Amino acid sequence: MTRRTDEHPDPARPEVGAPFFSTWRVGTPDRQRATVEAIAATWEKRPWPAEGLLGYYVHTGNDGSTLLHQSQWRSEQDYEAFVKVHRQERVDEIDVAVPGIERVGLDRYRRCRSAVRPSETRVPGCLVIVEVEFEGADPERQRAWVDAVFEALESEPEPHPGGISAHFHLSTDGTKVINYAEWESAEAHIEAMAAPGGGVGSRTPEWERVQTYPGLKGATVNRYSYALGLVPA
Repeated sequence: MTRRTDEHPDPARPEVGAPFFSTWRVGTPDRQRATVEAIAATWEKRPWPAEGLLGYYVHTGNDGSTLLHQSQWRSEQDYEAFVKVHRQERVDEIDVAVPGIERVGLDRYRRCRSAVRPSETRVPGCLVIVEVEFEGADPERQRAWVDAVFEALESEPEPHPGGISAHFHLSTDGTKVINYAEWESAEAHIEAMAAPGGGVGSRTPEWERVQTYPGLKGATVNRYSYALGLVPA
């Protein structure tokens, strides 16, 4: 069966071979809440749909309009099998409960590197998704940019204490990188972004290299709150 959990997902879970992220636009905070409730009701009344699905999580956007969906799969083949048999009935039931949902798209990723303090035990109060897009597909550039971020992190003279972890994922099409960053609170991240440096880092040559990397097209930053976790019973 399907079980609800309050535990946050572990982005570095080794069994996850295919982490997927998608965004839904629902319009208002009331519709965010209604959609989360509809997702929970739709899934909890059904058996867990696939052994290869390790967890399904929903985060509400602090913009009051969006939902971030995070699914952890053993493989892309497991996801494709789910789509053929189980996905549409769930989508249809949710759409009846909350009409007018705009599904922006599904992006497929692979985790590349993670930065977590060994003694870290804090529960994240805010999820920050930094999505970086490059001009054209180039898997080597994706990895090299992430390596540059780690060099900047290691050289950071004053890391903000509100940061908990950072998990970098490469899109399978070679064009994007997502930093799945866990923070103590939204306020801590806003404070870090407001500091001099054009982001959470200080004004150092290493961070300047990250921000002006060749082929870098643009970046978006969005904050979310954990709303729903579903796992096999």
